[in-house]
Amino acid sequence: MASTDLAATYAALILADDGIEITADKITALTDAANVELEPIWASLLAKALEGKNVKELLSNVGAGGGAPAAGGAPAAAAGGAAAEEAPKEEKKEEEKEESDDDMGFGLFD
Repeated sequence: MASTDLAATYAALILADDGIEITADKITALTDAANVELEPIWASLLAKALEGKNVKELLSNVGAGGGAPAAGGAPAAAAGGAAAEEAPKEEKKEEEKEESDDDMGFGLFD
């Protein structure tokens, strides 16, 4: 990642850490103070992407595995959970069939 990309990101993190609203103008001001040339479009895109988001919360949940599923996904997850419960039962039946092959007196590695 280029230093200009990192500079914009660091500027946004500095603003979030100080509790200041993240705007394109403030990102540009911080990168200018650091003597980093940043095209204004990148500052505005980053500010738009972070608009209305709690950056500190995003950072603290980096390893949490993503956001919560949408409300429409809950019934599908419940149905998927029921299917997942049925799968081990089927596996047990298959194992029983494999055990009956051992009773014939020969096996795969004999």
